[in-house]
Amino acid sequence: MKKLVIRLFLVIVSVLASGQRAEAISFNLDSIAEWGKFPRFCVNTYRWGDKFFNSYDSTYVVGTGTKFNVKIITDSWLDYYRFTLPENQYVDLVSDPSTSIGAYLTYLAVSVGYDINISNLFGGVRDARSRYQFGFNCSLLGVEAYIENNEVGTKMTRFGDMRDLDIPFNGIKVDTWGIDAYYFFNHKRYSQAAAFNFSKIQRRSQGSFYAGLSIYSQGYDFDFSGLDPHMLDMLPEEWNGYHYRVKTTNYGFRLGYGYNWALGKKWLIGVSVSPTIGFKVGFVNSDTEETSFSLYNRIKFSAVWNHGYWFIGGVGNVNSSLIADRRTTFLGNIISGTVSVGYRFNLW
Repeated sequence: MKKLVIRLFLVIVSVLASGQRAEAISFNLDSIAEWGKFPRFCVNTYRWGDKFFNSYDSTYVVGTGTKFNVKIITDSWLDYYRFTLPENQYVDLVSDPSTSIGAYLTYLAVSVGYDINISNLFGGVRDARSRYQFGFNCSLLGVEAYIENNEVGTKMTRFGDMRDLDIPFNGIKVDTWGIDAYYFFNHKRYSQAAAFNFSKIQRRSQGSFYAGLSIYSQGYDFDFSGLDPHMLDMLPEEWNGYHYRVKTTNYGFRLGYGYNWALGKKWLIGVSVSPTIGFKVGFVNSDTEETSFSLYNRIKFSAVWNHGYWFIGGVGNVNSSLIADRRTTFLGNIISGTVSVGYRFNLW
């Protein structure tokens, strides 16, 4: 064994010391295509897909010229819930903010990173709340998915005529998820990725309608039984055990419009509004499964600054869902804001 290792070492030294020129492995697409028939097929398929799904009118939208970017992201979000009771009485619940900071490395459409929850530094909630998001965007279409859970960290700020309250409310359990897919009609001249993902450059102002399908699940359980007796008397009789419960699956048609204002060569302002109208199947404060109307709305806005390979972007989101039964209207909102500071680059 010892002799074999020595011989292998001598062979490696001989190769390195020889005048032969060694080529490094290249990730250039032309180089990959030369590896064989199957790699060539993969490269050709990728090029066709990139041209079909991600081509723009270069007068309006151009690429960044890079494949990689690294960025620092701060993200803060909260929930706001409003109940409209009989006789126009309102109950408002607002969660403590959840704030995180993280670092991400992105290659094309793939991104990896790590977040640290820093909410406790600002008086926010530390745990028992979570939110996961996935997004894919090209010139033709966009796909989004999300999951949200919340069980603590909420305060009651209004109950009927009592305003400016600050009552801790822990009787809450929220479990929601959803998937959306939609198509951009003016996909050659408008780029949602330029405004909200920082992966394209919008050179001229332009907008687009978009439409698609949405499926989302809503699970709510609000336990008001711990309130004072005079407050419990104001709640609807249908709330068995002073609970408001929802468990539905929603199917909808999403229709939206987005517009990007290109201000000079460095600034971009983006706005997008997209209501989702459809029907829901499930239980709304009842033990009987019903089918009824559903309504969901998303509002997004952004401000982006591009300077060479550097970029700074701020994105705000307001996602709202409306649920109405015979005597109660429930409005749930997820409000979030993200600030990203990043640098684009190439390795090959």
